[in-house]
Amino acid sequence: MSIIFSRQCEYAIQAVLYLALKPDKNMISIRELTKQLDIPYHFVAKILQDLTRKGLLVSHKGPAGGFGLGMKAKDITLLQIVEAIDGVSFMNNCVFGFPNCTDEDHCAVHDQWGKIRTKIHEMLANKNILEMAAETKKVQYHSGKQ
Repeated sequence: MSIIFSRQCEYAIQAVLYLALKPDKNMISIRELTKQLDIPYHFVAKILQDLTRKGLLVSHKGPAGGFGLGMKAKDITLLQIVEAIDGVSFMNNCVFGFPNCTDEDHCAVHDQWGKIRTKIHEMLANKNILEMAAETKKVQYHSGKQ
């Protein structure tokens, strides 16, 4: 599990990345996706529905149905996926969980965490799925096999 994102968000990022590497207009079944990525079927089904409601994915029912990207991979940022699943409250919250951590009344790492938050936000907002798909080396994303 990552330090910042929930397990749901991790799976969402992995699923969208997998879909980005498939030919355009190719619908991928949840079964194929979960088998290739080795993630739980029922858990991912809800995540994919959430991403579909947010417009990041499209879904079609039936034998040739499944899920696909709802927009071009270059137009989907990591920030959009994180917002859709986890929200971005971690960008405003104190790293220690203090309810009122402000510039005037702050915790011991307030300034350092602020710089890290800014860098994280920049990375999430500036990194799109097309770039990530091109840069990933994970075998299951490229060969369809694990």
